[in-house]
Amino acid sequence: MRLMSIASGSSGNCIYAGNDNTHILIDTGISKKRVEEGMKRLDLSPSDLNGIFITHEHSDHISGLGVISRKYKIPIYGTKETIEAIKSYGSVGRIEDELFVEIEPDMYIKLNTLSIKPFSISHDAANPVAYRIEDEKSRIAVATDMGTYNDYIINNLEGLNGIVLESNHDIRMLQTGSYPYYLKQRILGNKGHLCNEMAGRLLDIILNKDMKKVFLGHLSKENNYEELAFESVRMEINLSDSQYKADDFDISVAKRDAPSVVAEI
Repeated sequence: MRLMSIASGSSGNCIYAGNDNTHILIDTGISKKRVEEGMKRLDLSPSDLNGIFITHEHSDHISGLGVISRKYKIPIYGTKETIEAIKSYGSVGRIEDELFVEIEPDMYIKLNTLSIKPFSISHDAANPVAYRIEDEKSRIAVATDMGTYNDYIINNLEGLNGIVLESNHDIRMLQTGSYPYYLKQRILGNKGHLCNEMAGRLLDIILNKDMKKVFLGHLSKENNYEELAFESVRMEINLSDSQYKADDFDISVAKRDAPSVVAEI
């Protein structure tokens, strides 16, 4: 399987996952042009996509959905509540009802050669999910926009070969930054976003000998930066009681404004 971040950050998110026979996007919070340019790195076009899977309805995850879906007629998968919220947003424009496919957390979707499991996450959205994606050889996940994690989320992230994991903010930068108090509390709350340290602790729990690639994603533009997220997550792993060290794994930060490397998993 291949995994690539086309864009990941507080200003727009779009992740590709697929194999030789099946291709999907997780979210389309960037322009059609950026999606097309990103997929060119895979020698693909959006016309090759078998589906777009939406985590939730916030604009940084759906802003490009209307344009992409109208041009390429790609099926859009999301929970019932997420789809209803998308339809209520005028900014994405009208999307044909026939393109929407309702899904439920914890129920696998079989799409050609991929098996995709949405699972619930804690975020201030209608009914948000993360995704676990499997084929005969590989298991990956895209897990961002969650204010906390628990045994249920850990169970859904076990045994992976690759992951895009949220490392949204540095707590000190957020607390001393210019955001209004209510927004700081939202981000720090259980329905907000994972800070660097929490991302490191969660990653430390789910690391296994077969983990081939870790992308740290959804970094805040104002309250984080790449080097800080990278080193903070590595420190949590290295200071833990785990049998692993950060250097045992290929960990990198997914950029908000440029595609990542293509991870072969």
